[in-house]
Formats: sequence, C-alpha cells, structure tokens
Amino acid sequence: MLRAPLEESARTARPQRVRVGLGIGLLVALSAVCISACGGGERQDANEPEGDFPVQIVSAQFPSKQQLAQNTNLTLAVENSGEKTIPDLAITIFTTSNASTGASGSGTTTTPSGNPTQPQAQGSFSVRSDQPDLAIPSRPVWILEEGYPRLEGQTASAGAEAAQTDTFSFGPVGPNQSKRIVWNVTPVQAGTFTVHYRVAAGLQGKAKAVTADGSVPEGEFVVRISSTPPQTRVNDAGQVVPIKPSDIIGQAGNQKQKSELSGQ
Repeated sequence: MLRAPLEESARTARPQRVRVGLGIGLLVALSAVCISACGGGERQDANEPEGDFPVQIVSAQFPSKQQLAQNTNLTLAVENSGEKTIPDLAITIFTTSNASTGASGSGTTTTPSGNPTQPQAQGSFSVRSDQPDLAIPSRPVWILEEGYPRLEGQTASAGAEAAQTDTFSFGPVGPNQSKRIVWNVTPVQAGTFTVHYRVAAGLQGKAKAVTADGSVPEGEFVVRISSTPPQTRVNDAGQVVPIKPSDIIGQAGNQKQKSELSGQ
C-alpha cells in the first residue's frame, strides 16, 4: 500500500519540530528586544532637563525686499542670558503665504502657545498649496543652499535637522555665550510671504527657552519677492555681481554723477 502523499514520517517530523521551536524562540527574543528598545527602556527625553532657560535674540536679519534668483542670508543671533547651559539650542522656521491677507501681516493665526493653527508645509522655506489633487502640496519659496545653516564665519554646517522637518538643532550653549547662525537661501517664487522663527532650549519640550518677560522667543520677517530677476554682470575677478547705477553710466558720466549715484 502506497503511503499517502501528505503523510509525515518520523524521520521528517523531528527536524520540522526543531525548526518550529527555533523560530518561536527567535520571535520571543526579538519581542524582548523590541520591548526593551521601544517601551521598556529609557525614554529618549529622559536626559533633557526640565525648566526655563532665559535667552535673548540679539539680532534677526532678513531683507524685506528680494528678487527671484537673488541669493541672500537669513541671520539669527541667540544668546544664553541665563545661568544654566542650554541643553540643545533648537530653532524652528516655517513660512506662510500672505496671498489672502495683502502685503503685510503674518498670514496665519496662532494659539496661545505660539503654534500655527493652519497646516504647515514640509520644509522651513516652503508653503502649502491649496491647489487640489497635488501629490506633494508643499511648494518651495526659497531654496536652502547646501551646507546651511552654519555658524557665521564657519565653513562647516552647524545645524543638524531634527526629526521635525522645520526644526534645526545647534547643540549646547553655555551661560553668557551666543551663537550667530546663517541660512543661505535663494527665492524661487514671487509674492509676499512671512518667515516665522521660534527658539527652544531642547527638542523634547521639557527644556523651554523664555525671554526676560517669560514669553516664547520668536519673531517673523515679512518679505516681498519681486518677479523681476536682478541685473548682474561679471566683474574682473570672474564673479557675478549686481549692476549698480554707476556701472551703467560708466565712462559717459562725470565723477560728480558717479558720487551722487553711489551715495558718496
């Protein structure tokens, strides 16, 4: 009598049982590791101190009038005005469109905590488009140049982009120390936009940056980007530079005219 095709012999059953046992043991081990790493271990924000950390925004610079393809810098200088080291200086930047509010104003509403109530775009220098059926609704207003942000005067990038796509962290800042940070950007979309910035003392929300009056250190730039690209020329050093009125007059103008045009 022939053996049934699906009949299991003693010789084949034992290795299969061994493999099943090993598989179950591996699953148990992986589950234990996952529990330890995901829920049973130390919280990621366990080492972030809780409390208020006084800061002062020493300066904030970004031209209010810009032109397409005109490279420029957004610069923020933040000082630790307290007596404790800031655990991790974090700066959040996001952009909103002023198309529905005219040429001035923020173009967004905020909650008492300072968070925007309207949806934000993905990326610090992008806005969210209301056009339907877009696979990616975020549209860049400025392109952040490679290697930025960085500390002013330095060549290496200084800001590690955090898990939040619009937040950059710059590490600890000691008492009475400051960091001057530069974002080098190029506008690629015409219109009026508001760039918002907000300073934090950590990424997990336990360490809070505060101003002298206890409020959130934040601000904004209202920027109008013209659709007319800047007029440029190549100088003797081979660099592309903006054309000045005195360059147009050239040899045809006298020294007095050149001085008046250059503001001398």
